[in-house]
Amino acid sequence: MSPNGSDRSSRRPMRRKLPQVLTAGLILATATGCTYKDFPRLGMPTPVTEEAPRILSLWQGSWAAALVTGVLVWGLILWSVIFHRRSRTKIEVPQQTRYNMPIEALYTVVPLIIVSVLFYFTARDESKLLSLSEKPTHTVNVVGYQWSWGFNYIENVDGNPSTGSKIPSELDAIPDRYTKQFPEGAEGVYDAGVPGTRNPQTGNPGPTLWLPKGERVRFILTSRDVIHSFWVVPFLMKQDVIPGHTNAFEVVPTQEGTFLGKCAELCGVDHSRMLFNVKVVSPERYQKHLEELAKKGQSGYIPSGIEQTDPARNAETNKL
Repeated sequence: MSPNGSDRSSRRPMRRKLPQVLTAGLILATATGCTYKDFPRLGMPTPVTEEAPRILSLWQGSWAAALVTGVLVWGLILWSVIFHRRSRTKIEVPQQTRYNMPIEALYTVVPLIIVSVLFYFTARDESKLLSLSEKPTHTVNVVGYQWSWGFNYIENVDGNPSTGSKIPSELDAIPDRYTKQFPEGAEGVYDAGVPGTRNPQTGNPGPTLWLPKGERVRFILTSRDVIHSFWVVPFLMKQDVIPGHTNAFEVVPTQEGTFLGKCAELCGVDHSRMLFNVKVVSPERYQKHLEELAKKGQSGYIPSGIEQTDPARNAETNKL
């Protein structure tokens, strides 16, 4: 047999096995019923809220899809390099493939399918993460300002429903769709920080936001000056704090401890100092902390931010 014939015959078994190997690997990668706990977190911290695993699963799924796509592309590149390399004995130009409709349809349709699938899962999870309950157990107005954070705990601290019956002027920046869901008799307490504030237990810089474990908390985000971004790292979620616009989301903390938070939007010269802490405790200890703030004279609220115009203030009433 000629050298060319032996060379072609030796390549045929490899050509037949490579698609089988790629197919088997794809089935093994996609057919297992695994959860987010069965895969590495790929740089993400351990989730500490009921909502965070959804974000982690989306992150892991995106990486898995990217890996499968990458393996397929790398496989096709290696296939071309190995089996369609220049022959040592032939100098003619190999047969050219042009206007192959199946191939052209494939590389047009497949990317559209990939983007559509990623869009579906992203839109589904985003809709779930941003959905708001009719009556959250707790409401905290997070106030961003250069260069620290303030927290208005909108709570009925003294247990008297007759106190705090009117919405104070400090909360005028918050639209009616949120204020109408404030608890009855919420006279509230507050805590506010400066860049030099530190957590007394850990020494970490920034003020400390207290939250109760196992109870739903709504964050209402307002700004006094420029755009900030409220990011509690192990929540795996962040949201912009925009002057003249109010954002909100809810979480249920599942793990006690003190966690780090920061501003994730470049907001000026001291942006790097806009740090804070989140301390998750039992509901009983949370209530006691609110009472401690009241005893220190921190009753009421700090100004929440830039007041919105009437059209913007109630433009999204259908969200609740």
